[in-house]
Amino acid sequence: MILVAEVDCFIYDSHSLKQKRSVIKRIITRLKNDYNIAVSEINHQDLWQRTQIGLVTISNDKVQAERVINQALKLIDSFPEIERGTTDLEWL
Repeated sequence: MILVAEVDCFIYDSHSLKQKRSVIKRIITRLKNDYNIAVSEINHQDLWQRTQIGLVTISNDKVQAERVINQALKLIDSFPEIERGTTDLEWL
């Protein structure tokens, strides 16, 4: 089973694309290292206060896949410089 999460986020204290990329890179690195999931910025690359991050996990157990994605979302929420907005989950 494949679970995909598309997460819209706002970075209010970012005043340039360089600052935004610094925040996004730190979050993506932590997600990949801590949860062994595929992560990428998938939208709004040219906006400096908004981003959309895609998370993907594959598992033979639906409950395990949901657990991993939910833990990853909690990690995103733990960063004070970013606010998670709309999150869409989709099973493939």
